[in-house]
Amino acid sequence: MAMILPAVIVTIMFYEVFMRYVVEEPTLWVNEASLWMGGMVYLLSGLYAMQQRSHIRIVILYDVVPRWVRRVFDIISVFCIIIFCFAVIWGGYGEAITKLMRWERFGTAWDPPIPATMKPLILLTLFLVTIQAVSNLIYDWNRDPVVHDPSDEVDFDIEELRRAQAEIDARLAAKNNAPKV
Repeated sequence: MAMILPAVIVTIMFYEVFMRYVVEEPTLWVNEASLWMGGMVYLLSGLYAMQQRSHIRIVILYDVVPRWVRRVFDIISVFCIIIFCFAVIWGGYGEAITKLMRWERFGTAWDPPIPATMKPLILLTLFLVTIQAVSNLIYDWNRDPVVHDPSDEVDFDIEELRRAQAEIDARLAAKNNAPKV
C-alpha cells in the first residue's frame, strides 16, 4: 500500500495541474487528498521500515562490541521505543478520541475528515511499531549476528562486476593472442 499511494498522489497531482492550467477549472479535493494519502504513506513506511529492520543503527559501534553488549543495546533501544510510543499514545489518546468522535474536518472547501482519521491512525501505528520492536527483539535474540560491511551500502553486485571484468579481460587476451592475418 505504501508503494502504490505515491503513484496515486502523483497521478492526482497531474490531474490537478491539467485541470487548473489547461481546462482552467481547478479541483477542490486534490491538495487535501494528497496530504491525506501522504500522511498514510509516511505512517505505513515507518512501520514497514521497523519490520524490515532498516531503521538507523550505529553499526560502527554495534559491530565491534561482544554479543552480550549488543543484546544490552537492543534492550535499551526497544525500551526507548516502548517509552516513546507509550508517552505519545498516552498524551494523544484524548485528543485522538475527541477528533474521531466529533469527526473533525480539515476546514477547507472540500473539508475532508483528515484530523478525525489521521490522529487515531498515528496512535495505532505507534502501537504496531511497539509490537514490531518487541517482536524483532524476541526473534533476533538467538540469531547469529549480522556483520555489516561498507560494501552493503553499494547498490550493485561486486561479484557480478568481477565476473564481467574477468570475461572482458579474457576476451581481450584472446584477441591479442589471435594469429594476425
